[in-house]
Amino acid sequence: MIYNLEIAEQVADFLLEIKAVILRPEQPFKWASGWNSPIYCDNRLILSYPEHRSFLKEHFSNAIAKHFNDVELIAGVATAGIAHAALIADCMNLPMAYIRSKAKEHGTGQLIEGKINTDQKVVIVEDLISTGKSSLQAAEAVINLPASVCGMVAVFTYGFNEAQKAFEDKEIPYICLSNYEVLIQRAIAKGYVKEKDLSLLEEWRKNPSEWRK
Repeated sequence: MIYNLEIAEQVADFLLEIKAVILRPEQPFKWASGWNSPIYCDNRLILSYPEHRSFLKEHFSNAIAKHFNDVELIAGVATAGIAHAALIADCMNLPMAYIRSKAKEHGTGQLIEGKINTDQKVVIVEDLISTGKSSLQAAEAVINLPASVCGMVAVFTYGFNEAQKAFEDKEIPYICLSNYEVLIQRAIAKGYVKEKDLSLLEEWRKNPSEWRK
């Protein structure tokens, strides 16, 4: 779910403004998952804009304090969630760690960097949620310690049914500052997307894994 509609619109506006989100219906992008997509989201760009970065830090911290107020540690998902996790942990005066996509193949072979204590209550930070696969792998790494995952926060979600079901099955709640529906509405309102492209975007959204395969 999104934290707040007004905030979701503001986040969508500056994602479009700084081109962190690019809509290119006629020249689809190829995602790491292999899916073709008319939209690409690179939230790493936010870090280069101090005002936007601070806005996210504030509202991430507010959302966590409201919905996951028993949190004891903030954990970022490598790599794009690490910087946001550090900003949030500093703002909330909480310890921080980060979770690799796989254990490193040298040194101590760690999967999780930083110290997470047994049974510690953790909020995981992502930059975006698409299929939910990598996000839930990170959550599983924390649970296997064993520690407790209170929930997850992310800048943006595509809101795919596949991801929603996966999170529900694992009983991990998540909150995003903005989402696909709000982004498209703002993109149309501000002229980033033409009305003629809407049917193509709707076609992709219905079955993204098979679109233009």
